[in-house]
Amino acid sequence: MNTATSLAAAPDLAAVKSKQHATWSSGDYAAVGTTLQIVGETLAEAMDLRPDARVLDVAAGNGNATLAAARRHCNVVSTDYVTSLLRAGAARAKAEQLTVAFQEADAEDLPFEPATFDHVTSTFGVMFTANQRAAADEMLRVCRSGGTIGLANWTPESFIGEVFRTIGRHVPPVSGVRSPLEWGTEARLQELFGAKARKIEITKRQFTFRERSPQHWVERWREIYGPMHKAFDAVGERTPQLAADLIAVARNHSTDTQAMIVPAEYAEIIIHRA
Repeated sequence: MNTATSLAAAPDLAAVKSKQHATWSSGDYAAVGTTLQIVGETLAEAMDLRPDARVLDVAAGNGNATLAAARRHCNVVSTDYVTSLLRAGAARAKAEQLTVAFQEADAEDLPFEPATFDHVTSTFGVMFTANQRAAADEMLRVCRSGGTIGLANWTPESFIGEVFRTIGRHVPPVSGVRSPLEWGTEARLQELFGAKARKIEITKRQFTFRERSPQHWVERWREIYGPMHKAFDAVGERTPQLAADLIAVARNHSTDTQAMIVPAEYAEIIIHRA
């Protein structure tokens, strides 16, 4: 393949990012995010966050890792490129009387000086960036030597991994863009962070989704979860098929035959900055 052909085949990452921004701005991700709070708390403990440490939460959503760090008396800056999610995080912090600085920022171009933070975090956020290399480099850049980067990322084998593959069969993803689920694999994490890390620790954990039923989950998430919301918008008359396939995924993963009780694997990652 010649260079011209190769360049022509490369995805337009700016266009992908614009589409992703529209996706995460749709629905009401905060309604999903609040259920994941335990993940932020577990990550904060794994990172051994200490009072007065400087912490940056990247692609923070409505602030699960943000609030966990603030509860531990850290100096926290919470960032996302979706303004409505930052507002939701700020409302949560105010309700809990936690002091947090909220700032709109792109994970691929963080507006901070090198080595500004002792710790950098992201829970199910930075993994969805269009330019994975840029996002990883930015997290490494703003984290001081000896600091840590703490991540919680869905794994390819997880329930959420199967949900995205199911959606992808109905609405094919953009060709040439790396799957966000790669952030839950050791190989990709080594590619992204290994050159500037002393050590990368990966622990497989589970978050359990609890809904009234698989049908209730699909009905609820198609309204509030951006990727599913946009998928249903895209399929039009094929909506019943997509709904049936997602219900089947939830039913197959559920440990209960009535309610939906689904353990979902994720990777808890601690990257020790060189």
